[in-house]
Amino acid sequence: MSRLEAKKPPLFISEPLTRDAVSQSLSLLSGILKSSYGPAGRLKQLHNGVGGCVCTTSQSSALLGHLSTSQPVLRVLTASVRNHVSRFSDCGLFTAILCCGFIENFRSLNVAPFTVIKISKHLLSLCMDHLKSEACGCRVSVDFSSVETLVCLVRSILTSKPACMLNKTEVDHLTTLVLKAFLFTVPCHVETNAVLGKCVIVPVKGRRVVDSTVLPGLLIETPEFHLGKPLAIKRTGSNMIKTALFSVSMSGDGFNPEEGTIAVHHGVSLEVSELNQLLNVGKQLVKDEVGLVMCQKVMHPSLKQYLRENGVIAVDRAGLSLMEPLGRMTGSQPIASIHSLSPGCYGSLKDLCVESFASKHFLHLIPEDTVICSLILCNRSETAWDELKRVCETAEHVLQLTMKEPLALLGGGCTETHLASYIRHKSSSLPASTFKDLDCSQTQYQLVADGFCRSLESVARSLSHDDGEILTDMVYGHCWFVPSGSPCVSKWPDLVSKCGCGVNGNTEDLSWRFLQGHSGSPVEQGCPKEPSVKVADLLTLDCFAAKCSGLQVALETANLILDLSYIIEDQN
Repeated sequence: MSRLEAKKPPLFISEPLTRDAVSQSLSLLSGILKSSYGPAGRLKQLHNGVGGCVCTTSQSSALLGHLSTSQPVLRVLTASVRNHVSRFSDCGLFTAILCCGFIENFRSLNVAPFTVIKISKHLLSLCMDHLKSEACGCRVSVDFSSVETLVCLVRSILTSKPACMLNKTEVDHLTTLVLKAFLFTVPCHVETNAVLGKCVIVPVKGRRVVDSTVLPGLLIETPEFHLGKPLAIKRTGSNMIKTALFSVSMSGDGFNPEEGTIAVHHGVSLEVSELNQLLNVGKQLVKDEVGLVMCQKVMHPSLKQYLRENGVIAVDRAGLSLMEPLGRMTGSQPIASIHSLSPGCYGSLKDLCVESFASKHFLHLIPEDTVICSLILCNRSETAWDELKRVCETAEHVLQLTMKEPLALLGGGCTETHLASYIRHKSSSLPASTFKDLDCSQTQYQLVADGFCRSLESVARSLSHDDGEILTDMVYGHCWFVPSGSPCVSKWPDLVSKCGCGVNGNTEDLSWRFLQGHSGSPVEQGCPKEPSVKVADLLTLDCFAAKCSGLQVALETANLILDLSYIIEDQN
């Protein structure tokens, strides 16, 4: 008999943020994330230590998905950020770096956590009110009647991930393709509850990025079809191709022993009976003038042969991921049984042809109204392609979010430094009633506000990876990067030409100051002005919805962690 081990009592860890192991782990995670941030971010190679593929990336979704953390505090932080990324696809590193900054700056204050949380929530409300106001100097309206702002938005996303290994020509080409693919998914006929279509990414690895293209409709890889051979397709009287879409297996082995037993008469073959049923389905499809039959799973070779002999194109192994766009594009209702076919389950296509890319052959399904499209995405290596796929998916999602809320925020660290300047100005002119409502002193409020601003500025500082000086101006509150190795001179206009987002130039006296990394003497800041933004001047933009959510998630997660008094771990 095996020996029984006595149960161990749970481990109680009080004030976890004061523990060296937690502080070191948090500092290490913050360093990894900061060094990955922005267009010049350093790449990370991730693997599991026992073989398997190696992931080279600087994206938060890949980084946090591959990192295993044993510290409960870090698990809370990473889970919160990953949840944000699952909803918005963008600003994951921004959220994580800002959250680490809030924790680092707030826990060093000689202010009770409960008071810090109340004050920081008030500061967050000031930020959100400012971002949602027309007077906000870092907010840009997106006009969908012009592509200029949309181009800046997509280009900013593509250039933010160096592991894609794109040059300027490739960035411009992909920017056009992503925008074209997105516009394909917008319905031409606006309904009461309009639903955007879908862009399906088709992988072609080992080819040049500029070979990528976008086509209306869907591409299904079909090695048995070859370019140059004309397709004999059965069409209806209206010159359309009637389609049928099966979600059930048509392989002829539909009986599953786990579902129970079945009684078969002597001399009757179950396989033959199943095949006869499939052929009856084929006869019904031919009778109903169906020209294209698609099956999610495997189709019996005899059925495929019968359909082809009768002028019907048969495609099997389409896969689960294509079922929804296939149904949406053709109007077909997925058929879940081979024992009943309803006339209302059929859909239609405008045309069908064979396309060839690299060494692959595809069946190109062309719809009447295009809301589904295929982006044939090429890159030189598998690692770069994986990163590029994630970036293109992010860009598509950001465009969808922007259509819902047509706003963008200035990038390049300028929104963060602008908000810090605004909060410093606002917090210095609050009425005494505010401190009374928050049950805090003015000194406590100023301490928390300074930590809040330094956390925002730490995100902007993370964009610089070459030890160059970082400035912020006292007029617009934008971020300016001085090239590494530049001489320390009093005339900064000689060294900087554009701010981080590209809106402001050095043509006026902006009264620059250093963006310091640690607390020092209080900074006197006037209310930052709103620059005259011209769309043609915009170089870097961020998604409004994603960044606003990231700001809220970062503070709420930091406050949750700051409020932890005990961690209780089961030792059994």
